[in-house]
Amino acid sequence: MENYLSSGLRTLFVYLFILLLFRLMGKREVGELSILDLVVSIMIGDIAVLALEGNDEPFFGTIFPMLVLAVVQIILAFFSLKSVRFRYLMDGQPQIIINQGKIDEKVMRRQRYNFNDLLTQLREQGISDLNEVQFAILESSGKLSVIKNSQGKKSKSIETPYPLIIDGKIQENNLAYIGKDKYWLLHQLKRHGYLKLEEVSICGFINGQIYIDKKEVRK
Repeated sequence: MENYLSSGLRTLFVYLFILLLFRLMGKREVGELSILDLVVSIMIGDIAVLALEGNDEPFFGTIFPMLVLAVVQIILAFFSLKSVRFRYLMDGQPQIIINQGKIDEKVMRRQRYNFNDLLTQLREQGISDLNEVQFAILESSGKLSVIKNSQGKKSKSIETPYPLIIDGKIQENNLAYIGKDKYWLLHQLKRHGYLKLEEVSICGFINGQIYIDKKEVRK
């Protein structure tokens, strides 16, 4: 019985201690955690497990590393507020993925961000047509911020977009789903001035219209 009581009190104290630490470190939404925030949160969680299991270890000795991490995090957050350069160094800098309706493939490669990720995050924001996007910014948290093109063409009805070409490769399943074949697709590319699949980074089909983004030439 004494062991259960000791374990329960230990758990309650660790729980309250972690709540206090996170309040001191500041409020951040889970989806807006920076890499540094995420690393600190994981480390505190792991240390908390050791603190709960280490019944033979001095209790303060097991929670002291959590206190050190919290202090380091608070200090780094202070410097981040004072210096933009330091903040970019620690958290990373937002990157423009789509600029004036044009996909920046160099930035995507640098961020290891692929076309499927882009399409998924656009769909999550209710955007099915790339023609609607003027700017898309990949935030340091990994969230995609989108500025729509107010003058761009908007679909009267929302249909599911079908990627027909991704990074120069034909998506056979999507092509068959819309009832078209490879020859039709190649003809559409030729009409828009594209003679090779390797020239296309992404080609989509939405509301009966073709959207094509040209692949950038690597230097």
